[in-house]
Amino acid sequence: MRLSALPAFEDNFIWVLRDANRSLLVDPGEAAPVLAAADAGLVPSAILLTHHHPDHVGGVPELLRRWPGLPVFAPDDARIALDCERVGDGDRLRLLDRDVQVLAVPGHTSNHLAYVVEDHLFCGDTLFSLGCGRMFEGTPEQMLHSLQRLAALPGQTRVCCGHEYTLANAAFAREVEPGNAALAARGAEVARLRAAGEATLPSTIASERDCNPFLRCDAQEVLSSVGRRLGHTPADAVEAFATLRAWKDTFRA
Repeated sequence: MRLSALPAFEDNFIWVLRDANRSLLVDPGEAAPVLAAADAGLVPSAILLTHHHPDHVGGVPELLRRWPGLPVFAPDDARIALDCERVGDGDRLRLLDRDVQVLAVPGHTSNHLAYVVEDHLFCGDTLFSLGCGRMFEGTPEQMLHSLQRLAALPGQTRVCCGHEYTLANAAFAREVEPGNAALAARGAEVARLRAAGEATLPSTIASERDCNPFLRCDAQEVLSSVGRRLGHTPADAVEAFATLRAWKDTFRA
C-alpha cells in the first residue's frame, strides 16, 4: 500500500491509502484537494471519518455528488449528518482486501474514533506528533486512556494525524523534557523538514513513545516539570496529564 497526504486548509491533512487503483480517504474536510487528485488518477473506494468537526468531514457531501454510493464509515454521532455506516469500538471492516480495526479514542470529542490499517494509524485529532488534541468534550482520564491505548500499538505503526502541528508541539515538548536526547533529535529533524517546506508526518508510535510528553507522564523529567508547575508531586498519571494539557493550552514558545 502507498500512503500520501493531501494538504487542506491551513494545516490539515487528508490521508490517502492506495492499493493498485483503489484508495481509502481519511477525514476529507475539503473536497477540492481530493477532486484535484482524482483528475490525476485517484479513485476513492471508501471514506473513513474520525470525528464530527467540519475540517474533517466538510468535503464529504461534494465528494458523494462526484461518486454517488461511495461508502462512508463514521462514528455514531448525530452531528455527522451524512448517509454513512456507523461504526464503533471493536468493529472490524474489510476494505482494500485488508482488515481495518476501529478504536474508540474519546477525549478531543466524545465520539472520536481511530482506524488501524495494517501498520497505519489514522488518529484524527487525538494523537499528534509530539502532542495531543485539546479536550473539547472529554475528560483528562478519558484522553489519557485513549493515548495509552494508541501508545500500546506496535512501534513501527505509522502515526497519521489530522494536522501539521509538530513544530509548535516540539517547542512545548522541549520545555517539559529538555534533557530528552531522542526529543532533541526529533526536534532538529522537524525544524529541518519545515524549513524545507516538507511534512513532518507520518511519525511512528516508537518515536512518539520516546519523545511525546503526553505519552510520557511516568518519565521522571516529565514528572519533575509537572511537579514544579503544580507546586507538588502529581498524585497520579491523570493529574500529570491534565496539568500538561492545561499548560500546553496556554504555552507560547
